[in-house]
Amino acid sequence: MPVRFSELVIDCIDPMRLATFWQAVLDWELEEDEEDGEVIVELTGPAGSGPTLLFVPVPEPKTVKDRIHIDVSPVGTDQATELERLLALGAVPVDVGQKPEHTWVVLADPEGNEFCLLGPHPSTLAAQ
Repeated sequence: MPVRFSELVIDCIDPMRLATFWQAVLDWELEEDEEDGEVIVELTGPAGSGPTLLFVPVPEPKTVKDRIHIDVSPVGTDQATELERLLALGAVPVDVGQKPEHTWVVLADPEGNEFCLLGPHPSTLAAQ
């Protein structure tokens, strides 16, 4: 029997700060917990939307390009408008060697974790 992808764990220096950024990006529910004296924050999307994001504290900062990253797609807007919103929330553009012809935008969250802003997902275009 297969397993279910239940959560994506993100190591970070400041779990609440990073979770608050991603909460604003995704508009997900935030829940704070304490485990062994450390703050752990979980973001949960709408029911049935997939895995949660779990932010756990680590002592060391990020030092290399992520091997796994999050991709996000605008809903109800275009890529340029969503890019403005993400930059206002604290995302920063980063160069990971992407080519100019790529249609996505590579950004980093407040702790330097890369993520990509894609164009609108085809399923959301029909709803616009």
